[in-house]
Amino acid sequence: SPIFVAAGPLGIDVVDVRDEATAVFAADAVSRLGDGVGVAAVTAGPGVTNTITAVKNAQLAHSPLVLLGGATATMLKGRGALQDIDQMALIRPHVKRATVVRRVREITSTLERAFAEAQSGVPGPVFVEFPVDLLYPEEMVREWYGTAGSGRGLRGWLQQWYLNRHVRRLFGGAWGAPAARPREVSYPRHSAAQVEKAVQELAVAERPVLLIGSQALLDASQAQALQGAVLRLGVPTFLSGMARGLLGREPLYLRHGRTKALKEADLILLAGVPCDFRLNYGRSLSRQATVISVNRSSRALRQNCRPNLASQADPGAFLRALGARWERGSAPWAGWLERLQARNAGREEQIAAQTQEETGYVNPLYLCQEIEARLPENSVLVGDGGDFVATASYIVRPRRPLSWLDPGPFGTLGVGAGFALGARLMRPEAEVWLLYGDGSAGYSLAEFDTFARHNLPVIAVVGTDGSWAQIAREQVEIFGDSVATELARTDYHIVAEGYGGEGLLVSKESEVGPCLDEAQRLAREGRPVLVNVLLGESDFRKGSISI
Repeated sequence: SPIFVAAGPLGIDVVDVRDEATAVFAADAVSRLGDGVGVAAVTAGPGVTNTITAVKNAQLAHSPLVLLGGATATMLKGRGALQDIDQMALIRPHVKRATVVRRVREITSTLERAFAEAQSGVPGPVFVEFPVDLLYPEEMVREWYGTAGSGRGLRGWLQQWYLNRHVRRLFGGAWGAPAARPREVSYPRHSAAQVEKAVQELAVAERPVLLIGSQALLDASQAQALQGAVLRLGVPTFLSGMARGLLGREPLYLRHGRTKALKEADLILLAGVPCDFRLNYGRSLSRQATVISVNRSSRALRQNCRPNLASQADPGAFLRALGARWERGSAPWAGWLERLQARNAGREEQIAAQTQEETGYVNPLYLCQEIEARLPENSVLVGDGGDFVATASYIVRPRRPLSWLDPGPFGTLGVGAGFALGARLMRPEAEVWLLYGDGSAGYSLAEFDTFARHNLPVIAVVGTDGSWAQIAREQVEIFGDSVATELARTDYHIVAEGYGGEGLLVSKESEVGPCLDEAQRLAREGRPVLVNVLLGESDFRKGSISI
């Protein structure tokens, strides 16, 4: 309460949500889309424990944020106070730094360090614990502790002396602390020699491939410069995570056939892309290819792979430097690019044909095609789900840099409302679309109350197939049992209405276009809206599970 109340007069917006995980997911999105650091503040005990999944998601996605957690009063630690647990032991493995503020005068310096630490090196979350007696006025804290009492006998006098001493220590020198000042954010930097070596390798390559991941977009202010550098290089490019949308509709950007391209390539440049399960632990890369890896993390740099050139540096800065050194027109791989583009176009044609297949209810590919047709240039896409969202990623194209938000390598369900909330706050002029699987919708649907109370017009589309489809597809085939994979075709649109939003139901394909148009109209009027689309069965992503 003291933090929230003090924020208003300082011009800091407070957006209250229904679940602590949502607060952290929203802070994560604010960090990804802006040049600062998102902040979440939660209460002690279960308030902090509720954030663990969201904090871990941010850590694995290299997303900076600062989490402020309440704690019991300093004098009550370990005495059985409400919500008093060892929060540091729980959260320390999931953050870059976890620290406790023990005196009021330490608040400023601790926060300065937290913000710098969150952004430096390999970015990630930082946790700062605030015992409650550091946040309330000194006179009120003295009243709590009864420091004004006279006590009885020597024992009472000693108790009063100790309590007064403790409170003086808590508040002593608080208002003489130095003014807040931003600390320098540091991260590993490439060398000129490394860039020059990459230029030489690229110059002799005949079949180069560039993979760009989220880490290349950590500096959001340089997104356009990064886009220009990649276009200047002219290397066939695959994008993932926050890098989706970097190249818009540029023909240089390829969405299909990545595995084949990596097996045929003679040079592979991994810009912020680790060789984890998404690259089959490095087995997707051609053994004959020259591999250049750029990553802020020394561990990810060589994980499951021995690159010919390893640069522990910011991938975005490296690519910008590489683009500046590259001479236009010197690329000998026009035929290679055309081959990959033809393969990409062939896959697009296959998908287009599959959108016309009869599935019962609405074909999920048809729905995604209709969403794609309506997305404005100024839009942000949030993906929260398994099968439906993964299907959408084949069809729906983010229009520009920093216009796609997904969980990252942790594969977390439940990010949707928080990410959409952060996106809407950071991009108030944008049309924010939240693509929900019906399983994942259950995690954060209550935040429609938050959207309504704060006048945030998000468009949510729930792909309702009555199943945890990504799991069911493999489980039923392997084990012949659908246990724990079946859901009801729930009236999610009515739930959204109950929370103050607008709800629309789609049960056949002829209704898809008009309902999506209506959703956009409602959003323009400032109202959050949920479109509940009943999906038919599809085997589009059969065999796609990664382990």
